[in-house]
Amino acid sequence: MTAPTMLAAILTGPGAIELARVPVPAPGPGEVRIALEGCGVCASNLEPFAGQPWLTYPGEPGGLGHEGWGVVDAVGDDVDLAPGTRVATLSGRSYAEYDLATAEQVIPLPPELATLPFPAEPFGCAFNVAARADLRPGEWMAIIGAGFIGAVVTHLAARAGARVIAISRRAESRALARAMGAEVTLPMDDHWRIIEAVKTVTGEALCPRVIECAGAQWPLDLATELVGFGGKLVVAGYHQDGPRQVNMQTWNWKGIDVINAHERDPAVQRRGVEQAVAAVAAGTLDPAPLLTHRFTLAQLPEALAATRDKPEGFVKAIITL
Repeated sequence: MTAPTMLAAILTGPGAIELARVPVPAPGPGEVRIALEGCGVCASNLEPFAGQPWLTYPGEPGGLGHEGWGVVDAVGDDVDLAPGTRVATLSGRSYAEYDLATAEQVIPLPPELATLPFPAEPFGCAFNVAARADLRPGEWMAIIGAGFIGAVVTHLAARAGARVIAISRRAESRALARAMGAEVTLPMDDHWRIIEAVKTVTGEALCPRVIECAGAQWPLDLATELVGFGGKLVVAGYHQDGPRQVNMQTWNWKGIDVINAHERDPAVQRRGVEQAVAAVAAGTLDPAPLLTHRFTLAQLPEALAATRDKPEGFVKAIITL
């Protein structure tokens, strides 16, 4: 009898993705197999897709995809989760028709999300970033970068009572930030002009909290300048294209706390996702304006190009299966 196969995207080289038929994985003890409905496209995919010197090819089937959702298809021993349960997953091979995850890496989705695409990992990431920022009502805070993560964190900060200054290159991203609750938006165009504008807004005090969501050198430099004395610089951008330089003199002089907000504890990752699921189910967070572009699995290269180039109206791409 021929073993069942599935379609999976494989990164075969810089800028090259091929679709291939590979065996459908079988769940082992404590594992769940998910028949995927879709997967979000993360900006962290862009550097591997472009090619980095330390990468080897080909990648594993479905690799890079880590924002999947779908329906439990089969379970291994010692798993208390029924086939047919719709779930979001924190596994890492979701650019494919099926993926495996440990039972701890799947989060059941409630009926309120029954018809919604739900790339859970980035929503959970945003909730965890907000938690690490220690948001305070009435305080000014700056968020640099108003893409998906920046927009969700803006929403959470505004709901917590913080006064948000959102800084972004694109006018439509600044409009999204205002819709999410930002009180002030600034174009990310001139380093010193932005600093002076934030001083004007904050009465020269700058911001007790600054969250950098862009993942590049200049936004990190700008974040350093916008933090007030004794404040917190929260690094939410994913800096994976090489080393960064930091202004240690300014960090020392201001006595700031620097927080890297990418959680790696699986329990904390899951908690962030559960909080995001609860918020969407309760109607306090609408994911629809954030999931703007849809592609098929065969169109994954185009989805990655859109994530890189950000066509008009772009916030986040999802792959549907």
